[in-house]
Amino acid sequence: MLYDDVAKVIEVIRPAIQADEGDIHLRAVDEESGLVSVELEGACVTCPASTQTLKDGIERILTARVPGVTSVEHVGATLLGADEGTAVSL
Repeated sequence: MLYDDVAKVIEVIRPAIQADEGDIHLRAVDEESGLVSVELEGACVTCPASTQTLKDGIERILTARVPGVTSVEHVGATLLGADEGTAVSL
């Protein structure tokens, strides 16, 4: 099952994300499209490199190691730089 394969890889890369005071949780896998939905938490939410980590790191690893994965998206709190460029609104 695709979900189980993705979950195994997430658990392998999770300690590296946690080492930088962040975390990652697998939320969903669309078996038909190959879209993986994850939630980044902690320092990842306010990190300027979080979008790059998501696409150039997590997505690259998952598409290389799990046949059928086509892309990865973040669900949950807005990542810094993804929409407004700031995680704080006044």
